[in-house]
Amino acid sequence: MAENSKTRMKIGVQLPEVEWEVPFPELIEMAQAAETVGFDSVWCGDHLIYDLPVGARGPWEAWTTLAAIAASTTTIELGPLVASTSFHAPAMLAKQAATVDAISAGRLIVGLGAGWNRREYEAFGFPYDRRVSRFAEAFTIIRALLSDGAIDFHGDYYDVDHCVLHPRSPRPGGPPLMIGSIGERMLGIALPYVDSWNMWWSHYGNSAAGFATEKARVDSLLGAIGRPLDAVEATAAVLVRLEGGAGRQMGDYDGDLAVEPLVGSAGELADQLREWETAGAAHVQLCVDPITRASIEFLGDVLTEFRRPRP
Repeated sequence: MAENSKTRMKIGVQLPEVEWEVPFPELIEMAQAAETVGFDSVWCGDHLIYDLPVGARGPWEAWTTLAAIAASTTTIELGPLVASTSFHAPAMLAKQAATVDAISAGRLIVGLGAGWNRREYEAFGFPYDRRVSRFAEAFTIIRALLSDGAIDFHGDYYDVDHCVLHPRSPRPGGPPLMIGSIGERMLGIALPYVDSWNMWWSHYGNSAAGFATEKARVDSLLGAIGRPLDAVEATAAVLVRLEGGAGRQMGDYDGDLAVEPLVGSAGELADQLREWETAGAAHVQLCVDPITRASIEFLGDVLTEFRRPRP
């Protein structure tokens, strides 16, 4: 891959979810630090509550957080990793996305998924059944409103009657869409339309080889529907452990594979991330243990090493 900023793999960072209770001003400072040290993107999980050994915890609400980050930064891309279509009426989610894209002057990536954490569905009163079928309808409404500005839709789960999205996103055709799933049914729904797909680190073993295997599978699905492989970017979350990391707290999540986090010096971490670039990743999101402002600032050295031209 050419040593060129336009073609190099982008690197983002996920902000804290429930690892610790972050005062909101400090969360904004972390996003600003990510922009300052050179991250390409910053991401927020869209969750409501987890049961943890320390008790029930939840992060700040994702879309209002993204709006605040958009207003507090100038260049860094931002997005939900990923937004659950179950937590908002789909037309309202499109309205929120268009607004955040306008606040950020066109820096939003709209990551979407069906959700998985039953605990938060039941706690906040959202239906958990038929999540993929509900996602299919919600996705149709969201993508049509963001790309075309209007839809009339009457489904089994959602009804919008001659809905119009106005004002629109500042970008013609709306912000880019990312599907946060590698499930075959979810990909079947989204791959004809999205700009990128994403997988979580525990789903592919947190290794470049595991990522390459899954990418080959998704590439075959793209070929089957006639979409060029370079039309849909492959992206992945990557678990990184720095000094002081003691294990990433998360909800009752059943990953498919046991994983080892990336560890090492700035140079060693940069070399490991190059393996994802070689495997075809266009963008990765670092999930960092521990996730603090100090960790973000240290990772600035990793970004410098990663982008350093090599002989």
